[in-house]
Amino acid sequence: MARFIHSSDLHLGKRFGNFSGDLPSRLREARHAVLGKLAEHAHLNGVETILLAGDTFDTETPAADVRRQALTEMAHHARIRWVMLPGNHDSLQATELWALLAREAPDNVILATQPAPIDLAGGAILLPAPCTTRRPGRDLSEWMDGAATADGVIRIGLAHGAIQTFSEDAVGIEVIAPDRARRAGLDYLALGDWHGAIQVDSRTHYSGTPEQDRFKHDRSGVALLVDIASAGAMPEVTPIPTASFAWRTFDLHLLADDDPVAALDALLPDLRERRQTLARVVGSGRTGLAACTALTAAIDRAAPDFAWLDLDETGLVTLCDVEDLDLIDRAGALREAADALFAESADPSRSAADRAIAVAALARLYGYAQQVSQ
Repeated sequence: MARFIHSSDLHLGKRFGNFSGDLPSRLREARHAVLGKLAEHAHLNGVETILLAGDTFDTETPAADVRRQALTEMAHHARIRWVMLPGNHDSLQATELWALLAREAPDNVILATQPAPIDLAGGAILLPAPCTTRRPGRDLSEWMDGAATADGVIRIGLAHGAIQTFSEDAVGIEVIAPDRARRAGLDYLALGDWHGAIQVDSRTHYSGTPEQDRFKHDRSGVALLVDIASAGAMPEVTPIPTASFAWRTFDLHLLADDDPVAALDALLPDLRERRQTLARVVGSGRTGLAACTALTAAIDRAAPDFAWLDLDETGLVTLCDVEDLDLIDRAGALREAADALFAESADPSRSAADRAIAVAALARLYGYAQQVSQ
């Protein structure tokens, strides 16, 4: 019997430069903490092998502390065998990285840098397909078809890259054959690259990243606990939780008479969950100028409770009328500015983007005026 944990795309050292404050460092630390979580799951489930299917590091030149601290954590769990495959972000083209890893890796870390069988003990053989460059341009898993193993041995493939349209970077040059497991007689093909856990077929799985790093997949990160009873047996695959942060998208569809603040409150998670949640609220439908201002203010009030909270208003049509303008000012420079923006927002000769900018500016002006009047 073979039992192991399949993970990938840890992207240790990822900078998260699109965020500010202490959030990038919190997100980086959560990625490092994944190593301990994987080890804990291994201990709880009697697992001796953890397969890392590429992109353990985010770049080909990770900082020394990122590299060394990762190896130290793996060495701390000496009973576990860690198998590290080069991915497209940390490919073999990074010769200095893999030379350093070869010198520094503890005895329980196996670097799968050659397309050659690796004995996992317990009657299982691993067939790795390391990424030679960031864009190999060919199916590196093809060699598995002709890899000879003894009868009755469990055959496990390990690869990183795109299958058909499952390309995380929307580039399908290095396409892995979707039926590689069948062609190579694999009992299981462990894949990396796609950041959401997904089953390609009963023997082929992407584990996804164990710690989310974008809103694209909108689900908490997991690793996969895999059990294979014997050669030819169907693998049993169980997702196991690994994420510290949740990246969630909330669709807020409004009608003109809806209360946007009440609708927002109904969408957002409980207060205790918010510190570990990065949330994006995507507005759509139609709302009035006052309601739009109230929604923006509600987002601003809630934002400090979250790791990150943002409102996307591009799909939300904001309606305004003369009564709204009166609430900005009835005369003077402010009213003149409001009238001009109102005219631009309804001018059919202007592009939709320009009209949307005018509406957004009018909403901002309305919000300022309300703050002053309070």
